[in-house]
Amino acid sequence: MKKQLLLFLLITCCTAHAQKSFSDSIALIKRNYIHAILGEDEGKRVLLKQLATIPREQEVSDQNVIELQQLYPISSKEIKRLISTIGTDGSWKDINYSDTKRSGWEPKIHTERLLKLTKYYHQNKRKLQQSEISRLANAIHQAMDFWFSQELVCKNWWYNQIGIPRTLGPTFLLFEQEMSEQEKQSAIKVMMNSAFGMTGQNKVWLAGNVLIRALLQNDWKLAKEARDVISSEIILGQKEGIKADWSFHQHGPQQQFGNYGLSFLCNMSFYSKLFARTSLAFSKEQQKILSSLLLEGYQWIVWRGYWDVNGLNRQLFRNADIDKGFNLRFAAYSLMKSSEPEVAGKIQEMIDRNSISSKAPNPFIGNKHFCESDYTIHRTPRWMASVRMASERVIGTELVNEDNLKGYYMADGALYTYVRGDEYHNIFPFWDWRRIPGITTYESNAPIPNPNKTDSRNHSSCVGGVTYQQTGITAMQLKRNKLEANKAWVFTDDYVLCMGSNIHADSTATIMTSIDQRFSKGKVWSDGNKRFFHNNTGYIILQADTCITLTENKEGQWKDFMGMYRPEVLKNKLFSIYLKHRKDMPASYIYLTLPATTQQKVRNFDSNSIRIIRNDKEAQAVVIKDLCYVSVYHPTQILIEGQNPIAISEPGTYIIHTKKGNFVAHRPFTTGNSI
Repeated sequence: MKKQLLLFLLITCCTAHAQKSFSDSIALIKRNYIHAILGEDEGKRVLLKQLATIPREQEVSDQNVIELQQLYPISSKEIKRLISTIGTDGSWKDINYSDTKRSGWEPKIHTERLLKLTKYYHQNKRKLQQSEISRLANAIHQAMDFWFSQELVCKNWWYNQIGIPRTLGPTFLLFEQEMSEQEKQSAIKVMMNSAFGMTGQNKVWLAGNVLIRALLQNDWKLAKEARDVISSEIILGQKEGIKADWSFHQHGPQQQFGNYGLSFLCNMSFYSKLFARTSLAFSKEQQKILSSLLLEGYQWIVWRGYWDVNGLNRQLFRNADIDKGFNLRFAAYSLMKSSEPEVAGKIQEMIDRNSISSKAPNPFIGNKHFCESDYTIHRTPRWMASVRMASERVIGTELVNEDNLKGYYMADGALYTYVRGDEYHNIFPFWDWRRIPGITTYESNAPIPNPNKTDSRNHSSCVGGVTYQQTGITAMQLKRNKLEANKAWVFTDDYVLCMGSNIHADSTATIMTSIDQRFSKGKVWSDGNKRFFHNNTGYIILQADTCITLTENKEGQWKDFMGMYRPEVLKNKLFSIYLKHRKDMPASYIYLTLPATTQQKVRNFDSNSIRIIRNDKEAQAVVIKDLCYVSVYHPTQILIEGQNPIAISEPGTYIIHTKKGNFVAHRPFTTGNSI
């Protein structure tokens, strides 16, 4: 009997200890979560100070930007305004609670204000007078009860299951001690709209909301399950999520660096820090994957703090290039705190390098082709360039919830070059969307096609790129809307060589290739309609039918391509340069884009240093110094002066050493591996 009693006491003691341990872990994670919500991290003060100099967006739909704006300091004046304007029913008159938009749904503003009020309450409840605290707490109860009673539902499932719980969840954690039991049960009901499921970043968002519910319910088992679901996405080789080349896919085989991928990295860096030094901490392998996603993927696409247009995906919001750059730096800092010292040092360098006020030479250089995303980045100390493509393997672009209404051509070989970083900042309202820099398409005044109603795929697998040392070649066979073209880009330290061949269509419409379209800054210099210089970039036409340059006063509005915005006509002046092609036979072109140059350098450039070997239906090949850059679309031979013919049987991109006569790099279009 004594043995049984001792055993019972031992089991009871162990169970109590385990429950206390679990309770302590829940309490610790809850404290960590609140600490993160409030931004109480001295190391981020420099970033917060820089962020505070950027005016907040007034119309926001991008979840990344919403969460970025939550980091801004909250002023007492703003809180007083919210308290003074709240109605007796807990609503605000300036919010359209009947809004039916699928993007930028206005009722979500109510939840953002609730989060702001609870953050301010939590930060100042010991500093304010009792009367002020009472008025603030009363406003929070009113606003919270209004939301609970109205049970508003958006037509876009994302808000109901992800966006709203993700905003209100932290609100509930901050105000948990002041909530009545009825309010707490209503809060848990809101969080019940999220359940485990889906893939990629959506899966992470949902699991993160379940985690908050577990914290509110003090449910250790559910918290651990949520953590396991979150960490299960820190893996390579899945259809969606992190790819082997360190790009990110969502909505099928589609590059999503700036949308779902950025949210994934921001969330994972948050959870990495949240779970650190607890039993839920990510493994070393998971930490390594996250740091590699940052250093081998994301740091390539940001230049001086500005996000590459080709990495914005469908989220062409106002100030998106700056806001997403800030998002990345905050995420990098959180990830750095959980990384090994050597990795942390590299992350800190990336953070410092991407200050938008930095004018120092850029030390992170090289050429990278993201083979699983048909996306190339080229970086030198003075400038960066990017090319975005599509293929039978990779979806080029999407139109969802009235985001990206005019982006049908954005993956047809779009080429952007950056020196300052702001060359295309907020340019989209003024663009001719058929003259996106780098693309080849029809000249027309017809509406831009809807990719959800029109065949939007590029029907060719001949898309890819390869790198050798600090240079590279990228190529794309465009087969879309009965138009065909072979397009290749050779990246060097001083310029991008652009080649096009076999350009033809089953149509009488004129075909054009856009060289560039950016804001007008100063005069345009030209020399015989072959050499041009504008602002910091030169353009040299080596072969073309007709070259046209325009400086135009343009009007446009954000709502034309991003449906969430209010109507507002804006004006600006744009510079554009493009080529018109012949209709009677397959056309071709060869031109150079020279970023970070001068008018004198453009005038004196020796075009004989570039030896074009082929630019036809089967192949494109050029010799620059000791290297021959080749893109092959059909089996052929390449004839390099002083060498025997080189037979290439497999379509792909190749770099050949002209003196040695051997391949130094090649990648067939059918594989993602560099050989």
